[in-house]
Amino acid sequence: MFVKKVKLDNFRNYSDKTVCFEEGLNVIVGPNATGKTNLLESVYMCGLGTSPRVSRDRDVIRWGEKGAYIHLELQKKFRAHTIDMYIDSREKKRVAIDGIPITRLAQLIGTLGIVFFSPDELKLVKDAPVERRHFMDISLSQQSAKYLFALSRYNAVLARRNKLLKTLTPGEDLKNSLSVWDVQLAKEGAQVIKARYDFTRELKKFAAQKHSVLSGGKESLSIEYESDCPDGAEADMADELTRKLFTGYEKDCALQYTTVGPHKDDIKITLDGVDVRKFGSQGQQRTAALSLKLAEISLFTDNMGEQPVLLLDDVLSELDERRRRTLLEETSNYQTLITCTEYSEGVAANVIKTGE
Repeated sequence: MFVKKVKLDNFRNYSDKTVCFEEGLNVIVGPNATGKTNLLESVYMCGLGTSPRVSRDRDVIRWGEKGAYIHLELQKKFRAHTIDMYIDSREKKRVAIDGIPITRLAQLIGTLGIVFFSPDELKLVKDAPVERRHFMDISLSQQSAKYLFALSRYNAVLARRNKLLKTLTPGEDLKNSLSVWDVQLAKEGAQVIKARYDFTRELKKFAAQKHSVLSGGKESLSIEYESDCPDGAEADMADELTRKLFTGYEKDCALQYTTVGPHKDDIKITLDGVDVRKFGSQGQQRTAALSLKLAEISLFTDNMGEQPVLLLDDVLSELDERRRRTLLEETSNYQTLITCTEYSEGVAANVIKTGE
């Protein structure tokens, strides 16, 4: 798939802007503060419904205006799509796909597949486990509506269970109330964990290959899903989660939140057997994170029969010359939108200039 065109009205610094993209490499070039990242942000929002930079939708509205509008044209293997998104200052967002309004944001996920990488994505490797769970959830949700709905149901049940732990005094009433939610939590949690085990196992082979290319074969990358619930049949996982929720009752009561489940899991990332999350240099962590993102593209393509769009924000400045060229060559077979202040890499690209 590839994005053909984006039209912006009152989005960030753009009052009225239309940009046409091509298949393959598209380089968005310009001085700082001229709106390069804003273009990527608009594409990201059409893919996932939210901004990668801010939590409040109204923050993308041009200063002094009442609303922002994004129109995106997308070509997939067998058909074209349009995505229209209007955000107003009251935090109301309206989205239409092919001119038909959607009622839930979940209906948007998967229409435009995207993989996003910026210098901030270094947190994927070096920060808390929530960042790696977020990585899995975004990737899996774009590839599987079943996973997206299971995750949504799990989070809803988890919120209710945690509320009970905060509001009820430990005793029989709390135990009985929790047992009702524990069955649902274990059922949905087992679906989430099983999908993540499968995802990590499939991603592992691609990540090792991509990292070998980026590092010039000098390092070996490996990943493993870390969970208190061993891999196995989904029914067995549900039984194990139910048991752990029961045995963890006193701890959950003391801490007033649920201490077991997929919301506590992680991905272990090692280079030559060393945990790069804790002991890797910044350069190693950056290359590992980029390898995971490139592996995500390969996995997406295998599973969906379509290549996602790769969004790279100010990444070239963080890499040495060899890795820059390797990255550009690695991404030449699918659409890539990349931002930089200047471009002189010698790899053919559609160059889009901002600030003119």
